[in-house]
Amino acid sequence: APRPRAWRGSRRRSRPGSRPQTRRSCSGDLDGSGDPGGLGDWLLEVEFGQGPTGCSHVESFKVGKNWQKNLRLIYQRFVWSGTPETRKRKAKSCICHVCSTHMNRLHSCLSCVFFGCFTEKHIHKHAETKQHHLAVDLYHGVIYCFMCKDYVYDKDIEQIAKETKEKILRLLTSTSTDVSHQQFMTSGFEDKQSTCETKEQEPKLVKPKKKRRKKSVYTVGLRGLINLGNTCFMNCIVQALTHIPLLKDFFLSDKHKCIMTSPSLCLVCEMSSLFHAMYSGSRTPHIPYKLLHLIWIHAEHLAGYRQQDAHEFLIAILDVLHRHSKDDSGGQEANNPNCCNCIIDQIFTGGLQSDVTCQACHSVSTTIDPCWDISLDLPGSCATFDSQNPERADSTVSRDDHIPGIPSLTDCLQWFTRPEHLGSSAKIKCNSCQSYQESTKQLTMKKLPIVACFHLKRFEHVGKQRRKINTFISFPLELDMTPFLASTKESRMKEGQPPTDCVPNENKYSLFAVINHHGTLESGHYTSFIRQQKDQWFSCDDAIITKATIEDLLYSEGYLLFYHKQGLEKD
Repeated sequence: APRPRAWRGSRRRSRPGSRPQTRRSCSGDLDGSGDPGGLGDWLLEVEFGQGPTGCSHVESFKVGKNWQKNLRLIYQRFVWSGTPETRKRKAKSCICHVCSTHMNRLHSCLSCVFFGCFTEKHIHKHAETKQHHLAVDLYHGVIYCFMCKDYVYDKDIEQIAKETKEKILRLLTSTSTDVSHQQFMTSGFEDKQSTCETKEQEPKLVKPKKKRRKKSVYTVGLRGLINLGNTCFMNCIVQALTHIPLLKDFFLSDKHKCIMTSPSLCLVCEMSSLFHAMYSGSRTPHIPYKLLHLIWIHAEHLAGYRQQDAHEFLIAILDVLHRHSKDDSGGQEANNPNCCNCIIDQIFTGGLQSDVTCQACHSVSTTIDPCWDISLDLPGSCATFDSQNPERADSTVSRDDHIPGIPSLTDCLQWFTRPEHLGSSAKIKCNSCQSYQESTKQLTMKKLPIVACFHLKRFEHVGKQRRKINTFISFPLELDMTPFLASTKESRMKEGQPPTDCVPNENKYSLFAVINHHGTLESGHYTSFIRQQKDQWFSCDDAIITKATIEDLLYSEGYLLFYHKQGLEKD
């Protein structure tokens, strides 16, 4: 089986770009994003027993006095800011010393107290002027060498990053007092002060705050996940999958029967272990390094520590789980190769109906394709629809998605299922006319899945231009899919009006997970909201889990929305 490539001495952290799309996704525009991480390099070295050679400029830096304590201080205070509260403090204290902003990939000089924008080259100018060759990315924790013009890896620095992150993690998950927290945050400060050039700035930057830190919450089934280096995209998908009742029952009851030659390569077996770990009652964050390793093997386009897209990862992991769980479908595929009854298809597969109508004779050609999710265009994209002001209105949060002046998930679904004129440049051969004619195409849902996943297409690629669409889309806690069914369209055509007097329960859905993308295309982070019990929501940010309000949920941007059929939900 293919193995991940080993680290090089100076390894470039690639920016996200368009990658091959995995099958079974309905029109997914993919883009990547990353987040703070630091354990991944260490895990790779442990897993494969080898490490890279170092950068000569890093070796020169390590000759300096107290370099380890100074570096620990930077990681403790300015990189591994775990809770939302400490991240807000970091945002206030860490600003570019040139333009006074913090949104352009802020880096900190390793030789003095200087913060500068990487995107605007302010940190580059400082490095050239002061001959300070190394800086640390304050969001990712990786080291950049201005002489090598690349991000570089060093075993000793990686170990310091790992140790400081683990120490902060233990503080966040323990019940230690604020005094011990302050002692930790200020440790090493005196040594740093002795070597800094701008000494008068340091006390203001490093002085600990007296506000009480936010404690993580605990309940069975809610467990944090360690970031292994730009793996927040994986962690948020895992949180959503582990809170699907049917998947939980399947894996916790050990229904999977593995017949693979090497069970250690079976992703379904690993998911079973993961579910048991998530519901073990342990309060310490889980380290999903085996899952990451298997994804690298079975979905090679996701291999490595590059920034990745959460939607792309969702489709990839469903595809691998589908392939590895076919033997659990009771032999139905042998009788019907086009029908799979594995646990993934039982839960996620819906039927998307496409009706192409000839404009000359009005004959209809119908095809039905399976799908695991629905990708929806947003206002502001090239394939946009008419909407009111996309800015958030001053309105009370509601349990439905109808907020005046705000585009909603329902609006996106109506645009998705509208009749679309294909135009003269896309004529098709009509079977009835036996000639090429203009036509209209309309998509509707022939079969609704148990879990409906809606992908809001926030990453757009137009030619060489790439951008993120930040339009706020309101979404409901409860969703009725009846208006978007093929049967509703047929009833409308026959009777002139859709059936509105009674909504079948099997068409009603409840929201149970929301995945959000924060930041830009160049540097971003994924978090998720998870419903643990009825109306009990929690925010999952890698290893940190905190209680969330309905307002926090419904006012979030939304990238992936997960809904569960109400009739099949369990309390």
